[in-house]
Amino acid sequence: MEYLAALALAVGFGLPVAVLAAATAQGRAASAALEGIARQPEAAGQIQTAMIIGLALIESLVIYALLMFFMMQGKLPSVEQVLEAIKAAAPAAQQAAGTASSMMGH
Repeated sequence: MEYLAALALAVGFGLPVAVLAAATAQGRAASAALEGIARQPEAAGQIQTAMIIGLALIESLVIYALLMFFMMQGKLPSVEQVLEAIKAAAPAAQQAAGTASSMMGH
């Protein structure tokens, strides 16, 4: 059950974290490129080319994260399966709690 909880957290938080990191990196790359062009206008073509290549690599990582998101989402059980697992685990947990309380009573 812990595995499923960790998987659900990874699916739920993994993609947004990757997107936020990529958006920050793209913003910094564009800002640095614009500063470089402002300082050396004659190198604008080279700076722009390097920036576009960098942005493409950053975006490819986000696409990879999206692919991993869809792959992990397919591993998650349905809501009905989770509810059945909880119902199946409930009697065992109650029995363990009863055993522990009876041992403390003696």
